[in-house]
Amino acid sequence: MEPGTILKSQGILSVRELHLANKRVLLRADFNVPLDESLAITDDSRIRATLPTIEFIRKADARLIICSHFGRPKGKKAPKYSLEHAGRRLAELLQCEVLVPDDCVGDAAIHLIANQRANQVILLENLRYHAGEEDNSEDFARKLADLCDVFVCDAFGCVHRAHASVSALPRLVPARGAGLLLEREIEVLTRLVTTPDAPYVALLG
Repeated sequence: MEPGTILKSQGILSVRELHLANKRVLLRADFNVPLDESLAITDDSRIRATLPTIEFIRKADARLIICSHFGRPKGKKAPKYSLEHAGRRLAELLQCEVLVPDDCVGDAAIHLIANQRANQVILLENLRYHAGEEDNSEDFARKLADLCDVFVCDAFGCVHRAHASVSALPRLVPARGAGLLLEREIEVLTRLVTTPDAPYVALLG
């Protein structure tokens, strides 16, 4: 089966089908990584899982902006829930500059994006610093939508939630689609539900 076939049958575009060149692309990732007591990342699997989508967007000559939640700060800023930790690890993996503004919306984010250079990646600060994220606020989603021309979702672990960045936001951006990780997860789950290989065992936790 060709990649993206199952997505197409569900009316979802793949990032491969979107026009990305010279566009501001907002990638919803899941960088909710575990930290130890010294705030060091103990498992970067979630960051690594999104690298193929990140590299695909960068090679398309797009201006990449990434957003994610981290932990449960309950709508308030807290240093231990900052995405700066993930930003440093992402910079190491990509071997490029990753800029993290002090907020995911507002003047700091707008300024960074307006002056973003081709070799820079912007990782917006924790979405959950705003109560509007978990409240699925359209007002908050509109502020995020104003930052981009294209929206790509690759946060498989979050797409079931009625949160602004995965629910309200995509409805506000006409040019939208699934990242490579989300595409693969949907295709695998669809096969398991519709035409599983036998014998078939499911472990639920």
